[in-house]
Amino acid sequence: MNRAVKLIASLLVTLVFSWWAFRETDWQSQVNSLKSANYLWVLPYFVILTLVHVARTLRWGCLLSGMERVSFRKLNEASGIGFMMLLVLPFRLGEFARPFLIAQRSSIRRSAAMTSVVLERITDGISVSVLMRVLLFFVPAEVPEVRYVKLGANLMFAVFGGGLTFLLFALWHQARAVQMVRSTVGRVAPGVADKVADIVNTFVGAMRQLPDRRHLVGFFFYPVVYWGLNGAGMAVLSRAFGPTSLSLFQAYVVMSVLVVGVMIPAAPGMVGTFQAAVKVGLSLFLPASVVNGSGLAYANVLWLCQTVQQIGFGVVLMSLGHLSFKDIAGKLGKEDQASLPSA
Repeated sequence: MNRAVKLIASLLVTLVFSWWAFRETDWQSQVNSLKSANYLWVLPYFVILTLVHVARTLRWGCLLSGMERVSFRKLNEASGIGFMMLLVLPFRLGEFARPFLIAQRSSIRRSAAMTSVVLERITDGISVSVLMRVLLFFVPAEVPEVRYVKLGANLMFAVFGGGLTFLLFALWHQARAVQMVRSTVGRVAPGVADKVADIVNTFVGAMRQLPDRRHLVGFFFYPVVYWGLNGAGMAVLSRAFGPTSLSLFQAYVVMSVLVVGVMIPAAPGMVGTFQAAVKVGLSLFLPASVVNGSGLAYANVLWLCQTVQQIGFGVVLMSLGHLSFKDIAGKLGKEDQASLPSA
């Protein structure tokens, strides 16, 4: 029942955002843009996406190095397959994929590896929200969409900043943090409170195994690399669609809006939320006639390139490792089911 509700909710989110993104579409203009686009720009974009993948993988390795120095081959296999799982599996099951896979390839426990993934999410969320707020200072205030984008940036910072604050508090005052969970969540759902308290204890234990100074610098350096490449890549691909061509500044703004948009829980593949977020970002700079034509054509090709890259890397690495998608997905499903509180 719980999974059915999640599935229906995610499909409704996808339908709503897809309707909003395409409700004013100039379909003829979009088709013409897709036909006339210079797809040679896709080649350098795929190269950039590959570099982004490598930087993300190396960043994760830096964070895990406090527990074990994992070889790049093992990191790459877990990352490539894990990112694919995150994209294609429902119910956010893909979040468990990287920890599950790296635990099979090292002595790192899944719970500790999951902590590293959460820390990645928190630092990325805070970084992108701050970047967005800084960039928005240079966007004309009279653009109607600016206030919604600022709201999204503020909410994103509040959520991830609050998460980081609590984790730091738990790191310094573990017993108090656990008691806080039991006294707040426990009043509503005692069973859930016990599980959350156990998670907090596990997180704190993993956070005490921070990497050395060199790898800690790498943990903060690689995000600068891959977010920089991400925005540059979006600017490069926009060259394929003449009227939608973006400057580097504009591409970084659109990228920041996109990051916020795809965090909205939706059906596998991020269809709808992805296009809607790109549309909002483009609307900050381009007229509606361009956004609803070549702009949405660009959004669809951007989505397709990222989807093909993630799934392609995952399939290749899974094939090289003689792994079964069905087997991994099944084990992740059982793990997710085991993590649900009992009635």
